[in-house]
Amino acid sequence: MPEHNGLAERRHRHIVETGLALLSHASMPRSYWTYAFATAVYLINRNLTTEESSAEIDLPQSSYPAVMSIPITTQPPIPPPITHTVPPPPIPPTETNTPVSPIAPAPPLLEASVSEERTTTESSEKSVSTSAPTENVVLQQAPPQPLVQLRTSTRQRKPVNKLNLRAAVLPLTEYIPTSVAEALKDPRWCKAMLEEIESQIRNHTFDLSSPDVASNIVGIDFHDTFSPVVKPATIRIVLSVAVTRDWPLRQLDVNNAFLQGKLDEEVYMAQPPGFASPENPTAVWKLNKAVYGLKQAPRAWYNELRTFLLQYGFHNSLSDASLFIYNHGGVCLYMLVYVDDMVITGNNVDHLNKFFNSLSSRFSLKDLGELSYFLGIEVQRSLSGLLLTQTRYIADLLHRTKMTDAKPVPTPMCPTTKLTLTSGDPLPDAKEFRAVIGSLQYLSLTRPDISFAVNKLSQFMHKPTTDHWHAAKRVLRYLAGTIHRGLFLPARNALSLHAFTDADWGGDGDDYSSTGAYIVYIGRHPIAWSSKKQKGVSRSSTEAEYPSVAATTAEMCWVLSLLREIGIKPTSTPAIYCDNKGATYLSANPVFHSRMKHPALDYHFVRERVQDGTIRVQHVSSDDQLADLLTKPVTRAHFQDMCRKIGLTKGAPS
Repeated sequence: MPEHNGLAERRHRHIVETGLALLSHASMPRSYWTYAFATAVYLINRNLTTEESSAEIDLPQSSYPAVMSIPITTQPPIPPPITHTVPPPPIPPTETNTPVSPIAPAPPLLEASVSEERTTTESSEKSVSTSAPTENVVLQQAPPQPLVQLRTSTRQRKPVNKLNLRAAVLPLTEYIPTSVAEALKDPRWCKAMLEEIESQIRNHTFDLSSPDVASNIVGIDFHDTFSPVVKPATIRIVLSVAVTRDWPLRQLDVNNAFLQGKLDEEVYMAQPPGFASPENPTAVWKLNKAVYGLKQAPRAWYNELRTFLLQYGFHNSLSDASLFIYNHGGVCLYMLVYVDDMVITGNNVDHLNKFFNSLSSRFSLKDLGELSYFLGIEVQRSLSGLLLTQTRYIADLLHRTKMTDAKPVPTPMCPTTKLTLTSGDPLPDAKEFRAVIGSLQYLSLTRPDISFAVNKLSQFMHKPTTDHWHAAKRVLRYLAGTIHRGLFLPARNALSLHAFTDADWGGDGDDYSSTGAYIVYIGRHPIAWSSKKQKGVSRSSTEAEYPSVAATTAEMCWVLSLLREIGIKPTSTPAIYCDNKGATYLSANPVFHSRMKHPALDYHFVRERVQDGTIRVQHVSSDDQLADLLTKPVTRAHFQDMCRKIGLTKGAPS
């Protein structure tokens, strides 16, 4: 009936307003509207109301379908209905057609009760008097009606799952004090610091000395720094070899690594606040071993570890000082060192265990088992290969920048937008922009798809603008939609070396310099890549491509030297694929072209490597040039196709 339309609209509005109020009170996003509206319906149906409003809410579904047409995907289950029996209305013993008092309104029962009562009453009516001012029902005397058993639902009831619309975003990490005073107020930090002091006392790290004899002061008399970190390309090369040869990958962590390095210098430092000696509070520490925060500590720890490994039989790689190689009697062991984190692989499990025991007897170690998390990289190994991702790192970065719920985009940079030094307004505070770009640089350990975007944005760190910040946020939005994307290294792989190189001639909008890029592969495993702005302006595309070929040649020579050290010889001559015919011909032609009058050093460097058979330069079609992704922003279809060809995937293939 027409008068029911307004009723349905009011019920709709009531449910919508109640659901939105619940979302607002709980500080929940509107994507949870289905749960909020379901809860609103549940609360409205169980809210104590008057008799009139109760009859309106509990109308049958068939009469008012508009009330029940809310697009709800999940509703809280309703408890089983209660079976009601409705007795017939009392009829006084009077003669036939004797008018009686009007029937009182029915009490507020459930929907099924009201419907059944009306049906029973209408079947027993004979006539209705319309002359009275109120509606008087005239009933004939009838024998007593039996009790009516209401129909119950036969649907299967599920257990009640109570929904809680209150939610809070918890930080990914605990609060870290910013000063010693704050740390001393926290009992957990006090306990950790006390354990560190006791560890230093056990290791005889320091001796108390008079401040009058202190000659060297920490941070003033020593200016050099050293950090024993392995190169990212070395990590990927060792992982590639281990996956291809089905070797185990083990991870170790050294407890208090810097405290185990011996100092060659005489160094003094003040006693830490809160832990001064009560007998001699004015004394200073004369350090016998290195401590955390000391500039000499990384070098002292590295020398201590290196001495032990050389005595065991390892030799230090010349290509990477943080790679140690053991090759005796057919046993091959490779050890990667990143400060106090180590990754070890080899072809002999028994010798690996023997080396672990020997290493743990010299240093305090923590065996972390199979490699699963290293330097912020998640490692997932399966029969099909090895998947390297940085999901946790991306999630933490998005949380710090408040971009967790950002709308994803398909590409890290817009192909139609040109960024320049003067585009946009200067940022009042460039601290956040620089912090984000620094985090993105570390993220390119496993994500070559953002290399060009990070390289481009890094050129504006000295004076970022609003346009640069919007471009950085677009990269974050792209990462939010591809948080699980990573680098996959198939188990079945050939140990052949090749590379792709490309350059974007005059692509810079400020000085028209070119961007050179390359990707180096071992079989199907990408092990090294780079996207870098070239120095100077090239006068031709060949002149822009050839420096990129020279940079790729230098990287290939370094990879070849590292492979020779670990005992691997490529199955064929390494190839460099370039889509510029001029640069390809020039690498084998001894005659200078008119377009190549300037980069003579690069020319002779590449020519020598080609002539001695170290590398070979071949032409490749632009459609198959994988390094094109690292030189300029491209369209969505081309970008996704290049990501697939490079080796990026959302998960390990089954």
